[in-house]
Order: sequence, then C-alpha cells, then structure tokens
Amino acid sequence: MAKGIVGIGLRALVSATLFIYCCLAFAQAEYKIVTANAKGTYFAIGVDLSKFVAPQAEISLEVVPTAGSAANIKHLRYDAGVKLAVVQADVYQAFVDRAAARNNDASTIIKPLRVILPLYNTEIHYIVRADSPYNYIHDIKDARINGGELGSGAALITHTLYRMMFNQAIPEAMGSYLPNEEALVKLIGDKSVDVVVVAAGQPAPLISNMKPEAQKYIKLLKFDPSLPSAKQPLTIYTAATIRAASYPQLLQQNFTTVAVGAYLVTYDFNLKGTVGYLAKFARSLCENFSVLQEKGHPKWREVNLNLPQLQPGWTYYGPTTREIRACTGRNKPRTPVKSSKQCSAEERILGFCN
Repeated sequence: MAKGIVGIGLRALVSATLFIYCCLAFAQAEYKIVTANAKGTYFAIGVDLSKFVAPQAEISLEVVPTAGSAANIKHLRYDAGVKLAVVQADVYQAFVDRAAARNNDASTIIKPLRVILPLYNTEIHYIVRADSPYNYIHDIKDARINGGELGSGAALITHTLYRMMFNQAIPEAMGSYLPNEEALVKLIGDKSVDVVVVAAGQPAPLISNMKPEAQKYIKLLKFDPSLPSAKQPLTIYTAATIRAASYPQLLQQNFTTVAVGAYLVTYDFNLKGTVGYLAKFARSLCENFSVLQEKGHPKWREVNLNLPQLQPGWTYYGPTTREIRACTGRNKPRTPVKSSKQCSAEERILGFCN
C-alpha cells in the first residue's frame, strides 16, 4: 500500500515537473530577426542578439538571412513572426522620402516602423581585380558593376552613388545583381564583372576570411572626399576609414571609403504580450551590452546606447526607448578588450567559410 502511494506520488511529481517545463517552454516567444547575407555583418549582429540578448528576454530569436535592407523592411512589415530587422539608413530614408512625396505604397510600408537603436556605420567595399586600371571609386564609370542582390542595401548604394558621381544611371547592360560570392568568382574567373560592391561593417567576413594569396587577384578601391564628384554623395553618406587591421591578408595601410549607418528596427506593435517581450529584449540588450562588445562582432564596439535625435519621419519605439534610457541611467557600459575570430576557407582563393 505504501509502495503504491509512493508510486502515485512520484508520478504526480513527474507530471507536475513536465507541466512546469512545458509551461516555461510555451512562455518563450518565438521571434525572427531579418538581416542580410549569411556571410555578412548584419547576419553576425543578428546571431549576437540571438545568443547574448534574446535568452534573458525569454525570446527564441531566429536569425534569417535575406537579400538585404529593402527586403528587410517588407519582411518586417508583412511576414509573420518577424519582429526585428537590421536596415541601412539610406534605404529607410528612401522609403520616408517616397512616403513624403505621397507614394501610398511607401507610406503604408514605412509609417508603422520604429527604430530601437542606431547601430554603426556600414562600410562600402568596392572590389576589383588586382590588375584593374581602377584605383578610386570615381574611376568606375562605364565599368561592369555588381551591386548585390535586388532588395539589398548594397544594390541601392551602388546605383545611388553612381548616379551622384556621374549624373547618370548605371547602363542596364553594365549592371548585375548576383550574390556576392558568385560575383567575386566571376570577377577573377571569366572576368565578366569588373567591380563587386559589398556593403558590410568591417571586418566583413566575406573579405576577412579570404586567404593571403587573394591579394594577387583582387584589391579595394579608395574614395577621395576632396573631389568634386564626392560632394553630392557626402550629403547622404560619410567618409570612413577601412583599417588594414581588418583585412591584414589584403592591406598594408588604411584607406578611405564611404559608409552608411545601420539601425535596429521594429514595428509599432501594441499587443500587450509583444510589447512586453520587446521591452524585456531592450532591457536585456542594455544589461548585456558589455558582453556584446566583448564577445560579439567587433562592430559592437562602435555602438553606444545613447539615443540621438532621429531625422524627420523617423520615430523611436516607445517601449524599448523607455527601457534603454532607464537602464543606461543605472549602468554605464564599459569598453572591453578586443577579441578576434577567424574561420576556415571554402574557396581556394576567396576563402568563403561555412
């Protein structure tokens, strides 16, 4: 009899434990963050948020590779489960401008979107063959240019900068929209592409993981901000330094390129549950900020939790803003010691990694 009672008690305890476990698992929200190419910096930033921030907020955060910023805005607006996106400033501004010009589609898409946090400047890498006559970005007029996939921030930057520098669009026959890896292979293989544009915060994994012998095949173009052709681009973009330390296998010295800001963006959610989870996410972001800077992508060291005034047409998300400002009032983030991370190459020359 006693044995039977003990057995019943054990079964009840096991059942209760399983019930609690199931309830805890059920309580964890399943969200998605849309980024860009899986070998790019936006994806790495998403992985860091999923690993170091989301768990404390009771969120299971899936990091989704995408075509890039323009696609991300639409994914965030319309796709189920997508609660966060990394977006380039110029892409976001392009939607804002079109909405202001009474484009109904652009207005419908952009007006409900909200900023959580300005991130860092995304450097634009212009890659050509090592024996190319091009040395500066302003040399590439009439070149065959791959700007990245349609819907990517790189594609918008490539075409916008070209128009600003040369007062004309890239001729249709001279532009392509291949994935970066495919375009780089064509650049040094059949040479059907002359310039590959990669928009990614340095060190961009696609480039930093190339083998040292890659310098025999490719080089990076410089940007000269003193030229007349640079005046209009610098009204939207900014001059930035590519550090030799970011790509020691390719560079011997620093040089200047152009860059554009990146932002962590969400939707103006008002459901109580979603608002609560995103508020906890912002709190965890602040509380684990030093961990992100120490263990995450090096670009986290360029991010700070001050929330500067945004441009007209941009709005912060209230619940996350309140959490970040309250947290930063209590905790001052520290700058950790730099750490480095490398992965093995897939390609003999270009070194794409898994």
